[in-house]
Amino acid sequence: MTTVGERLVEMLEARGVEMVFGIPGVHTIELYRGLAGSSIRHVTPRHEQAAGFLADGYARATGKPGVAFLITGPGLTNVITALAQARADSVPVLAISGVNARATLGRGLGCLHELPDQCATMASVCLSSERIEDPRDLGPALDRAFALFASGRPGPVHIEIPTDVMALPCDDTSTDEAASAGPPQPDATAIAGAAALLSRARSPAILVGGGAKGAADLVCRIAERLDAPVVMTANGRGLLHAHPLGVPASPSLKSVRALLADSDAVLAIGTEFGPTDYDMYVVGGFPPLKGLVRIDVDAAQIARHACDIAIVADARDAVEVLMSALEDRPADAAPGAGTARAREARDAAWDEIGQRYRSHVDALDAIRKAAPGAMIVGDSTQAVYAGNLFFDHDRPGGWFNAATGYGALGFGPPAAIGAKLGRPDVPVVCVVGDGGMQFVLAELGTAMDEKAAVVFVVWNNGGFQEIETSMVEAGIAPVGVRPSAPDFCQVAQSYGMEAQRIASLGALGAAVSQALACGGPALVEIVGDPAL
Repeated sequence: MTTVGERLVEMLEARGVEMVFGIPGVHTIELYRGLAGSSIRHVTPRHEQAAGFLADGYARATGKPGVAFLITGPGLTNVITALAQARADSVPVLAISGVNARATLGRGLGCLHELPDQCATMASVCLSSERIEDPRDLGPALDRAFALFASGRPGPVHIEIPTDVMALPCDDTSTDEAASAGPPQPDATAIAGAAALLSRARSPAILVGGGAKGAADLVCRIAERLDAPVVMTANGRGLLHAHPLGVPASPSLKSVRALLADSDAVLAIGTEFGPTDYDMYVVGGFPPLKGLVRIDVDAAQIARHACDIAIVADARDAVEVLMSALEDRPADAAPGAGTARAREARDAAWDEIGQRYRSHVDALDAIRKAAPGAMIVGDSTQAVYAGNLFFDHDRPGGWFNAATGYGALGFGPPAAIGAKLGRPDVPVVCVVGDGGMQFVLAELGTAMDEKAAVVFVVWNNGGFQEIETSMVEAGIAPVGVRPSAPDFCQVAQSYGMEAQRIASLGALGAAVSQALACGGPALVEIVGDPAL
């Protein structure tokens, strides 16, 4: 007899799942029955929220869904923050949880780990939430989950299995629905209209977000064909590293907004026009865009920000077709004008962010030079805020953090571990503040357990400095912004991790190089505020 729990593992394995993240409990042990004999690797974090962040980082690094096993009740509510971050950033995460026995559900009997309606709780955060009431439901539920990941804008999906269902016998009930799923194909009429509009533009621009990271080569080609500056939002960084047409700066900056306002056509690829990218300071004033063409896999997302032409499709599919439909540029279009416009916008944005943030970006540049091609995974900390405003990374999809979208503190370290586990061949550096590090300090142990060679750069300025500054500027006496921190190097060393402390940004590049050379997890602590 093959149980539901065993069949679940088989079905995940058949769908290419390589690892699951979770903490086993009495409500999920039947899900683990087949795990030891499978090819799936189990990773145990120290907290369920970290399990979600690990799955998120793994998914961003690999492009495959991250999977978490979670106990009923508190295990699931602990992971909600991580799933909300994944929802905000369109990251495919599959949360598989237990739930109490079917006969007890919704009756308020006071069972261990009981929630009034666990599915309803998760449905408010996830793309879908469903319960396996019968073993025959398992395959179709998994098919629907993987179809959601493959056919549109991804995000978290939740499946729960009652404890009295986990051990029931289960045949393979897959419908192979996921295999037939795929993103929508670009509409020919929309492509033709967009090609005509962009071909006749004399000063076009391109906006790229995280949805374009799989089309970096095509974005470069269409930018060169149109002679169009390319503005990269935070999740779009790395698509045109060091390219004359690249503008690795936030559209929240006045200088970048001026570039877009002066454009007679704008092609926006895989970007949702969210406030954390387009109005970071909540001051309004983002200009109306002339001749706006949007490419997005999600029709509902396109509907939230009006445009002239909408192309509902995967970025790579749409840009490839659009390229072939473009006509020759206007004969009177000034050659090289796009390069000059991009350079002017870059220079103005660099000046606009100010000396303090420029010093933070210099520190990020030092990390990039010490670890070329790295994934730099950030938490909510000042160096990351600076990088989101202006930073030219060298890897598409290699700069991501939780300082946009949902904005969860404690994201960086576990997400970096998940990214490294998913791509062990790629250097991974986590940039985190002392406050965010303390949210997930114990995950240093997870990195050691899993031999995940992440370099944790902890920017220890003694508190929540960004919040303290905001309180002072608002005329509010700072309260609660100076929590004490441990000796991070000693904590790391107590786990057996290499650690060193520096007090100068000039020493950061060498410290990161040394940490990478050790071949295992390592921590670099920056003490004080070297930017002052």
